[in-house]
Amino acid sequence: MSILPYNPLMQLKIPSHSCAKTTRKSFSIRARLDNSQQEEQQLNLSVLRFTFGIPGFDESYLPRWIGYGFGSLIVLNHFAFSNFVTSAQLRSEVLGLSLAAFSVTLPYLGKFLKGASPVSQKSLPESGEQIFIMSQNISDALKENLAWATYVLLRNTNSISVLISIRGELCVRGYWQTPDGASKTQLLEWFERQIENIGLSDLKVSLYFPQSADAGQWEMLPKGTCSVFVQPVIQAPNPSAIEVEKIEGFVLLASSMTYAYSHKDRAWIKAVSNKFRDLR
Repeated sequence: MSILPYNPLMQLKIPSHSCAKTTRKSFSIRARLDNSQQEEQQLNLSVLRFTFGIPGFDESYLPRWIGYGFGSLIVLNHFAFSNFVTSAQLRSEVLGLSLAAFSVTLPYLGKFLKGASPVSQKSLPESGEQIFIMSQNISDALKENLAWATYVLLRNTNSISVLISIRGELCVRGYWQTPDGASKTQLLEWFERQIENIGLSDLKVSLYFPQSADAGQWEMLPKGTCSVFVQPVIQAPNPSAIEVEKIEGFVLLASSMTYAYSHKDRAWIKAVSNKFRDLR
């Protein structure tokens, strides 16, 4: 198991389960600061990536289907509409078929270069309950942003579970291994105890378990969890004053596949988490 990086002040354990694998999705976020007195932070959200909206169709394999389509057209043109094939046409067809073959293998090649084998769609956890709960004593702006962040993180990453903790306030969404028959208030208190037991509140560095085989003490994670990523939310110190970094909270994501979060995914998750640094 690889851990990037490891905080010696924390004792983190994660259990082994059978792991489903899936494709990665990528998207970009751009942040820019206004130089005026009111520092407005804007996020250019490209979170809703290109999609045909077809259920069960993974657009990351689009190059493969394009290669199949154009390769088939070249073969059809050669046998059905070409009575006489010149050497120039033959060379063009060979080049076209070579490009089509490369297009077909491109999705697999990309995953191989990133160190992951071909994967299937992410699967639902073996057990657990799908929930959406949030602390009540928070501002409407924070509620809206927590609901937005948990939705886009579930929608645009390989996650099945998302938990955001900001200054002790929680937003929990997705599949979790929760006690049976508990009310929303009891669940929030239960999650707070779980966070305290694991020691995530004082996290200062991101943690990534790409093939987490061991979270036995993480009772809240559903069975079948294979990857866990935790991104702390740290308020940047004011350069004009003597301040230290202040821990605002963290964002926790879990997936039912190994190597669920690429470097680009983790960078985007960090950009989303930074939205909460100064949000009240």
